[in-house]
Amino acid sequence: MAQTPAPLNAPPKPTWDPRDPVRPLLRPTIRIRLTLLYGGMFLIAGILLLAIIYLFTAQALRDSTSQLPFKVVSGTVQPTTDWCELPEKSTGEQLNNAVTMCLRHQSDLALDDLLRRSLFALLGLSIIAFAFGYAMAGRVLSPLGRITRTARQVAGSDLSRRIELDGPDDELKELADTFDEMLERLERAFSAQQRFVANASHELRTPLAINRTLLEVQLSDPGAPVELQQLGKTLLATNERSEQLVEGLLLLARSDNQIIERKAVDLAEVASRAIDQVRSEAEAKRVELRGERAPAVVQGNGVLLERIALNLVQNAVRYNIPEGGWVDVTTETQNGQAVLVVANTGPVVPAYEIDNLFEPFRRLRQERTGSDKGVGLGLSIARSVARAHGGRIIAEPREGGGLVMRVTLPI
Repeated sequence: MAQTPAPLNAPPKPTWDPRDPVRPLLRPTIRIRLTLLYGGMFLIAGILLLAIIYLFTAQALRDSTSQLPFKVVSGTVQPTTDWCELPEKSTGEQLNNAVTMCLRHQSDLALDDLLRRSLFALLGLSIIAFAFGYAMAGRVLSPLGRITRTARQVAGSDLSRRIELDGPDDELKELADTFDEMLERLERAFSAQQRFVANASHELRTPLAINRTLLEVQLSDPGAPVELQQLGKTLLATNERSEQLVEGLLLLARSDNQIIERKAVDLAEVASRAIDQVRSEAEAKRVELRGERAPAVVQGNGVLLERIALNLVQNAVRYNIPEGGWVDVTTETQNGQAVLVVANTGPVVPAYEIDNLFEPFRRLRQERTGSDKGVGLGLSIARSVARAHGGRIIAEPREGGGLVMRVTLPI
């Protein structure tokens, strides 16, 4: 079907956005305010300088005319200063020249005095102008400081903060209002993400738990064939791996946000609990667990901090040497920070592969699947939890093989 052409007398489309409200031409923008401010400052400074120079000039003229460098006594001209020299016996023309030189020298002295006073006046006005300009600039830029402070508070994951800037409808208020709108959208997005994580946690765990229960019931049947039992064990291991993957993903999603509710947590106690959970696995692999753990109290979430220590100690035990291996777990405070260090023996780790260890589903020289050592989320979760607590985690290759994992958290 042919498209009906538009009528010839159709009005052209507007080039402006009709939703944008019409603003006055003399809107009090920052440019206009700064122009008026600095223009007024220059005008006031010029008026003051002109007035001061006028007063100094008038004073110099009064001083120069009130006391002449010569005087007339009984028809003769006599000097009154040391620098004015007049000949005792001279013609009229010589006397006029001498008087002219004296007057010229006196005017030069007056100009020098005027210049000196003007320089002092300019210096004083400059100091006043700089101080006044500094105060005015601070007053004009104070909204930017308010925006910056709010942004820093928001960086601490307090998305409920708003600038709510008052004042004239200028560029800074536009920036503050735009920032508030962005924060509102971010808060809605993070709230939706938290609700999704909570719902997904239930929806994903329930079928896996049902599968595990059915498999365990089937395996508990003594009359089941051997092939069916072997298949059930394989499916049970796969189901357990899926549960670990789901738990890791959910924990990773939760730990990417900042921790709002914080309590006092001792890293030494957290590390000891992690060691107790891994002790049986370490004994089976003949890995020695050692290290001194001094008290290091931080403000945070105890469950998530225990997850950091557990993941690091588990990795240190699992990725170790077959015989004579050890894992050293220490806690201490350094320079106002709590430090958790997990070092272990193990294979040599190239320095260029350190950063890849913290990526999800990445292992050292291994594929994404086909390993029974984990799901590849341990270090990713540890880094996310450390960042959520305002800290960081770094890894360094240990000389002779193995890694040194260092977690620093603010006290």
